[in-house]
Amino acid sequence: MSEGDIAGNPPVRSVPVNRALFVATILTGSFLLFLVQPMVARMALPRLGGAPNVWNSAMLVYQALLLAGYGYAHKLGQMPLRRAAKIHLTLLVVAAVTLPVTLVALPAPAPGWEVLWVPALFAVTIGPVFFLVSAQAPLMQRWFALHPGAGEPWALYAASNIGSFVGLIAYPILAEPLLSIHEQSLTWSIGYGVLIALVALTAWARWHVAPIAQVADAPIEDQAEPIGWQRITLWLALSAVPSGLMLSTTTHLTTDVFAMPLLWVIPLGLYLLSFAFAFSDHRDVANAVTRVAPLILILAGGTAMLSHSASSMTLATGSVALLFVVAVALHAKLYDSRPPASQLTLFYFVMSAGGALGGVFTALIAPVVFDWVWEHPLLVIAAALLLPLKPVLDWRRLPDLDPGMARAGVVMLLLVSLFLAFKVHEYIAATDSSLSRLWFVGGIALIGMLLVPWRAAFVTLLVVLMFAQGGIETVKASLEGARTRSYFGIYTVRNYEASRLRTLAHGTTLHGQQSLDKKLECAPMTYYGAGSGVGVLLGNAQMLYGREARIGVVGLGTGTTAAYFQPGEKWRFYEIDPAVLRLSLNGTFTYLTHCAQNPQVEIGDARLELGKTAPGSFDILAVDAFSSDAIPLHLLTDEAVGVYLRALSPKGVLLIHISNRYIELEPVLSAIAKHRGLTARVRDDNPYDRNLLTPSSWVLLTRDPTQLKALAAARPDAPWTPLQPPAPRVWTDDHASILPYILWHNLLGPQQ
Repeated sequence: MSEGDIAGNPPVRSVPVNRALFVATILTGSFLLFLVQPMVARMALPRLGGAPNVWNSAMLVYQALLLAGYGYAHKLGQMPLRRAAKIHLTLLVVAAVTLPVTLVALPAPAPGWEVLWVPALFAVTIGPVFFLVSAQAPLMQRWFALHPGAGEPWALYAASNIGSFVGLIAYPILAEPLLSIHEQSLTWSIGYGVLIALVALTAWARWHVAPIAQVADAPIEDQAEPIGWQRITLWLALSAVPSGLMLSTTTHLTTDVFAMPLLWVIPLGLYLLSFAFAFSDHRDVANAVTRVAPLILILAGGTAMLSHSASSMTLATGSVALLFVVAVALHAKLYDSRPPASQLTLFYFVMSAGGALGGVFTALIAPVVFDWVWEHPLLVIAAALLLPLKPVLDWRRLPDLDPGMARAGVVMLLLVSLFLAFKVHEYIAATDSSLSRLWFVGGIALIGMLLVPWRAAFVTLLVVLMFAQGGIETVKASLEGARTRSYFGIYTVRNYEASRLRTLAHGTTLHGQQSLDKKLECAPMTYYGAGSGVGVLLGNAQMLYGREARIGVVGLGTGTTAAYFQPGEKWRFYEIDPAVLRLSLNGTFTYLTHCAQNPQVEIGDARLELGKTAPGSFDILAVDAFSSDAIPLHLLTDEAVGVYLRALSPKGVLLIHISNRYIELEPVLSAIAKHRGLTARVRDDNPYDRNLLTPSSWVLLTRDPTQLKALAAARPDAPWTPLQPPAPRVWTDDHASILPYILWHNLLGPQQ
């Protein structure tokens, strides 16, 4: 006798389906799941900084926990509903003891072990509740399908991804600007309680409903078909490629195209939306996207090997459009290969495993194996190999066309595309961005559409276009060893023989340069010229503090600030990335070794290391620790400034580099200065020589205004001006949002 036939229970078919209840439960769980992800990443900022790989590590942990949650849901789905509900609700209540969510105080990692330590930190902080909440989507669909009148449950997965998308977007737009970290955690805990109540209601809604196969008057369900390894492998691949591409798109954009704030939200949001279209009962959008996917793959995927600093809204838009189109097309193919509803939890478990594999490849393997974001073009090629290619015109089937002639036509088209690609490369090499190049790219795209019926030819054309549009230079740079990749970023060293310069770029951002002329190797350049804020201050350090001035610098870069070293001074650098230090120690850049007599360098997070120093250890502390154009928010909060002031002498001066294309930081520091009663001024340097020097903005903060007066008297040609009015709220570790300070006109306008 089944659960639904117990005496006194209503007939199964008289029990309402309660679709709205299940949709509400799935939406709530998914909303909470993707609200907590950026929340925990934000909690970790004071310890981890804002490098792209930090977010990739967080995503890897979330994908692993999602896999575990889907495996748990699969196991529960095989149990009688009442037993599964009791287990699940009990574990949900027990996990609530870990709330509100707070960052676990793990010991700091040894240099080089961040790739494992960061995932461990996220796992122990959010693991239990994330694991259980992640089970909601497949488990609720399984319970929903138990009712004989429920119909197909797959559309509920589309609803779950809409909830995920809303939760993701709600964080930067609502939660972060309006709530402190503590308030966010408490609010999320309340939402978790609501979720427990909803899960209890869904269990009660199916309490008297037996599985379809056990209900005497239910239609006979299709016999569970065997799921072979070939099909499971296809599911894994169709899940892994979009997942890995989502992470690689974020890294590729921030490294080589467009380092903008909150960029990680866009790829993840589009990835989630792709499920909403791909798993929808209405197939029109998914089919239309799949039709245009080959064209988008050629046009946008053809730039996947571009690695020079080419900030462009067009390229950025193309990259995220590529991700969305590929994700919709591959997820639609995944949906089309779905099993019967009885195999639902197995399907989602394998799909989650594929997502985790994509994350492992992108976040763990790629940073160790590759010197550049090679995972991105590899995943684009993998997408081309998996994409459902539906030709608009299958000219193979034209009447009277001999197969041999068709093959000859393919060869001719490939040869023409090779010629066009050569012309495109000529324009790229000449840095010519004229419309003529676009005509050649358009011609290649047209040929690509003609080659859609031949997958091998189509993929070959895509790879040829990749090499033509920057791939040759990218491969050459790798073969020459011009790049260094670490957990914290990708650094590119380039020599310009004509101007006798060597530059260091972190992603799209220049981080310094040095003259290759031995007579000029100690000349300060880029943001650190004699007229810059740091140049004015360090050039007068002994005038302000005597011959034994004590100077600290946060952020090494090329070591350019060491050009201002004078005998007798005591210098100490703080650098989080050992790879950056190696560039100075191996002779790539010689400011540190030739100009400053090998000053002390501390490896580790500067804020933590400065917290260990004795009070009053420095007379001058210069903070220059930007990660590409990302904002080191944890280094610009009120608590961070408190750490700096503690390390400074009473008459000491704090200098913070705020040059940035997309964020206005003056109001932020102005608010902190007002809150702490500090004198604050900014030095905006706009040098005439743009070959050797770069415009810069440095903010000076001090408890002793006489130091600023002395500095102004020593360099009247380099005036310091008042800061902008203070922000209405001081940035703290518990509450800070960059959203009000984004320079939208720079973000959306033409890029240089």
